[in-house]
Amino acid sequence: MRFSFAPYLLHFKEPGGTSRGVMTEKPTFLVKVFDEDNPSVFGIGEAAVFPGLSPEADGNYVWKLTEVLANVAIGKDTDLSRHSSIQFGLEQAILDYSNGCKGVYFPTDFTEGKSEIEINGLVWMGDFDKMIERIDEKVRAGFRCLKLKIGAIDWKKEIEMIEYVRKHFDSSRLMLRVDANGGFTMDNALPRLKRLAELDIHSIEQPIPAGNAELMAFLCSVSPVPIALDEELIGISSTEARRQLLDTIKPSFIILKPALCGGFSGGAEWIAMARERGIGWWVTSALESNVGLNAIAQWTAALKAEGPQGLGTGGVFTDNFVTPVSLERDHLKYDASSKFDYSQFKDLKWHL
Repeated sequence: MRFSFAPYLLHFKEPGGTSRGVMTEKPTFLVKVFDEDNPSVFGIGEAAVFPGLSPEADGNYVWKLTEVLANVAIGKDTDLSRHSSIQFGLEQAILDYSNGCKGVYFPTDFTEGKSEIEINGLVWMGDFDKMIERIDEKVRAGFRCLKLKIGAIDWKKEIEMIEYVRKHFDSSRLMLRVDANGGFTMDNALPRLKRLAELDIHSIEQPIPAGNAELMAFLCSVSPVPIALDEELIGISSTEARRQLLDTIKPSFIILKPALCGGFSGGAEWIAMARERGIGWWVTSALESNVGLNAIAQWTAALKAEGPQGLGTGGVFTDNFVTPVSLERDHLKYDASSKFDYSQFKDLKWHL
């Protein structure tokens, strides 16, 4: 068995605004596993590194991929406990190879085209008018759950925007989730959470920055809006550390991004722990290309996840790959009659 990797740069159709800044491009790495006697047949995956968010995204990242390449060639394991995105990509490639190199990672009714996955519509940060325009577009497209990125424009404007939505759609018609990306402080978090509760917000992701477990635990105990942990899970790789985090903070929900929380294996452990504690969860993508998104969608279907999931659609990039996963209204579907085209990876700069 051999391993190879290739860098790839994704470009946004429109600048993507978050509380961490505006993105115009997103680097990633495609990975593959294959038999050296038949290198044209391979399992594909994506090591979806996220600069600025993934702790592993540093100058040593390519060296770690090179270490995996060398170790796979000699049948030696590589410690990827601190390299979640590589774990994620390697798991995909192995699963694809094991399932016959057809772009199928988790065979289910979803990959047979017999079931679909409901997703929320993500509204990126922007100025007030732009966000209202995006909200209207999502509602017209048929979304019944929206996730609003907040924390980049004036708080009063953000509340005005949510009030606009609620004036036209109550919570029985439209579920609203918000993601603060750690943009609140302990000085303003409680009054803001109270105002969000008055507007029937389903949940808020990461109201204060990650790494403040005791303060987050306090907020979870008093918040009138259910709190979901997102960035808080990143970099927590041991079973004991995960258990301690959930037992300390006691969130209402956790958000699972396989590229950031230990791949599919790490995500499965988080889910098992959450279920033991009565903590809800859903799956979210992290600006992967359609390769990673295809795999995450299949995993989500295999988990039988309930409610709207936070999966992207791949539509934010100008130069994405083509997979059998597509969006219809607010559901992701898999076209079982469509063959996964491996030729689109042929001209990438593979490291062998």
